Amino acid sequence: MRETLHDQDVRVGDELPPLDVPITAAIVVGGALASRDFTPVHHDRSAAQAQGMSDVFMNILTTNGYVGRYVTDWAGPDALLKGVWIKLGSPNLPGDTMKMRGKVLAKEGGITLVEVIGKNSWGNHVEGKVKVALPTGG
Repeated sequence: MRETLHDQDVRVGDELPPLDVPITAAIVVGGALASRDFTPVHHDRSAAQAQGMSDVFMNILTTNGYVGRYVTDWAGPDALLKGVWIKLGSPNLPGDTMKMRGKVLAKEGGITLVEVIGKNSWGNHVEGKVKVALPTGG
């Protein structure tokens, strides 16, 4: 596990390390079921195909979990997420890879604002901002 970043170690413009997430049917289905999203397009290929998709696709709750994981993997175990705002774009389908990238946009009052973008072969799957409190000292 990585050590926690401290507020003074982070500067506006810093880039987060990349995270590439291979999308599998197990991740899509498991994420939907773990978040109690029983909408058939997230776990039943036939239902997804009936809606015009080639396969099951990731739900927003799973995506939100990956956004939080991406920021906390960077920030470390003592960081505290204070807010997450995302919007979805292109779907995440099995066989693709979501390439997550991030950048520190601002710092104010002990809160760091991070921009997160997750792209796949279709374009941006998720765009968002995360507020995270990093400990002081170190």
